[in-house]
Amino acid sequence: MSLPFRKELEKYKNINEDEILSKLSEDELKQLEHVLDDLDPENALLPAGFRQKDQTTKAATGPFDRERLLSYLEKQALEHKDREDFVPFTGEKKGKIFIPKEKPVETRTEEKVTLDPELEEALASASDTELYDLAAVLGVHNMVNNPKFDEAGARGKDGKGIVRNVVKGEKVKPIFEEPPNPTNVEASLQRIKANDPSLTEINLNNIKNIPIPTLKEFAKALETNTHVKTFSLAATRSNDPVAIAFADMLKVNKTLKSLNVESNFITGTGILALIDALKKNESLTEIKIDNQRQQLGTAVEMEIAKMLEENSRILKFGYQFTKQGPRTRVAAAITKNNDLVRKKRVEGERQ
Repeated sequence: MSLPFRKELEKYKNINEDEILSKLSEDELKQLEHVLDDLDPENALLPAGFRQKDQTTKAATGPFDRERLLSYLEKQALEHKDREDFVPFTGEKKGKIFIPKEKPVETRTEEKVTLDPELEEALASASDTELYDLAAVLGVHNMVNNPKFDEAGARGKDGKGIVRNVVKGEKVKPIFEEPPNPTNVEASLQRIKANDPSLTEINLNNIKNIPIPTLKEFAKALETNTHVKTFSLAATRSNDPVAIAFADMLKVNKTLKSLNVESNFITGTGILALIDALKKNESLTEIKIDNQRQQLGTAVEMEIAKMLEENSRILKFGYQFTKQGPRTRVAAAITKNNDLVRKKRVEGERQ
């Protein structure tokens, strides 16, 4: 469908603009120039010489000579008298010149210390590392490393003052390594699959060499197990696929009370899958997800807080929030859940 005004524009397609301009008088051309200036006074596509109309009616006195114009401008600038200063410059400096005070150089006499020839020979042949070790043993390691230490200030006027910045040697506290986890992984897996009634707690913490497929088998076996109430796999190098497998387990498991997946490689995707699975779980009351290799981020923490607010069964949640908002919301939700449990217990006792 063609618009009505397009039909009127058809007659202007074959117009000869040069012919029309040639028939215009000088006044009409000037009037047309003014109209064009009003329509587009600042056209950046035009050259600089065509952006402003010619406002002079004088005839040219001669051809343009750039060198002659520059020499004329330079001569005119040199002949122009400089403006006089209101305050004449005399070169006098006002005020006092700042001279920093010189600190008196303290001169002190060094006391000669005589040692046994064997000690002098041992100290002379000792390396820097051995000297630092000796200083640490003697308790003067802090004094040696302190650049502001002043030997003269370390003694009193009578030479019997107490040396400051000297650290007494401390006894080394032995650090005992944790014993390896004695849990038999394969035997525990088979007992879970067999639904052994005597097996109520599984602890796989700090066992680094458990394959990912084996951890998934644990999750699959827990789907039908009705006796295991506590499962912990902290520091087992678990990742998102393991977390998703345990999330699928939580959707159908009706016995597990506590789950610990701390200190692993689970990202926000796996954590959200675990938290989302709590919507369909009615038995879990404690879950620990803290200290993952990668920080979860504010968006994931807000989503965790939102999901936990909708959950009325979680009584303990192990995670250190980085933002105040999610931390406050989760704390309020956990407190509310504990209050509900306490009220039910009190009502039961009354009945």
